[in-house]
Amino acid sequence: MDRRRTPGNRPASSEEVQCWSHAASSIGSLNDVYATAQTKETIGRANRLIAVWPEDDVLPVDGYEGLKRTAKKLMSALNEIRQTSDREVKAIDDTIERLGVIMALRKHSEALPPPRDGRIRARGDSPVVTANGGAASAPATSRGVSITLPARSPAPMIPFSRDPKLRREALAKQLPLQEGRRVAFHPPQNKAGGSATDEDNAWIMAIVVKSINADKNRYIVRDAEPSEAGPAVQYNTTLRGIIPLPDADAPPASASHLNAYPEFTQGSAVLALYPDTSCFYRAEVVASPKDLAREKVRSRIGVPSYKLKFDDDENQEHIVPAHVVVEWPMV
Repeated sequence: MDRRRTPGNRPASSEEVQCWSHAASSIGSLNDVYATAQTKETIGRANRLIAVWPEDDVLPVDGYEGLKRTAKKLMSALNEIRQTSDREVKAIDDTIERLGVIMALRKHSEALPPPRDGRIRARGDSPVVTANGGAASAPATSRGVSITLPARSPAPMIPFSRDPKLRREALAKQLPLQEGRRVAFHPPQNKAGGSATDEDNAWIMAIVVKSINADKNRYIVRDAEPSEAGPAVQYNTTLRGIIPLPDADAPPASASHLNAYPEFTQGSAVLALYPDTSCFYRAEVVASPKDLAREKVRSRIGVPSYKLKFDDDENQEHIVPAHVVVEWPMV
């Protein structure tokens, strides 16, 4: 499937899905307020009390005391109606805000400029890799694109070791990686086509299927983006080709949680998921989550985020959730 940035008839992004979920919850809350039988009963009671309120300052049959009782009941009913109205207004405002965010997300995606030729290229299906690193045959149908990064002058980079032993030591508290864990994955070089330069810079979103023979170093992962020709492509790989992403569902004290990952400072080189794609690009940190918090800039989805500038992206700045931003691999 083509991983281009142009929206077309693209599926909803994770941000949009989450916003839709919040909007649906807000609409449900609004419906609950309207549908409450108690609200209708309170309005009916207030109307009945107003109907029996004396006109022209004429006291009722039960005198002044009866009028005081009626006034007390009427005030209570009107207060309940006011509180219900406040809840309705809050629910309506919340729903409108959620829907406004969704509309803004869609408009932003549609307004993105077309990709530059030097950034994205088409390629054939990547092969499934055998346990010894060899490539098995794979369909020749077109499956997507990967990233070609331009040459840059040396810049500060986050250390990333390709040595298996050092990788295991660095990730020891997270191993073995659990089924369903999302990772940045470096696919093997497609020997049927593609240059080493292209392949060395290709990182995609993948999902751990399982560890191989309970080995903490060897895994089967699948492409997070399904193939048009059938099921998502699967690969045999090792920790050498994987960068585990922070797990948003992990307990805060877990080694897999975002809290256990370093926060990259301004100017750091990172590997980050480009919005609305399943490809990772080299980017430079413009502002960290702490910087954005100090500036009172909130992510559209309310999670810790970075402000990034992606390579070869015409100096555009993007807000990217921190759980898809990891150290830059010095491949």
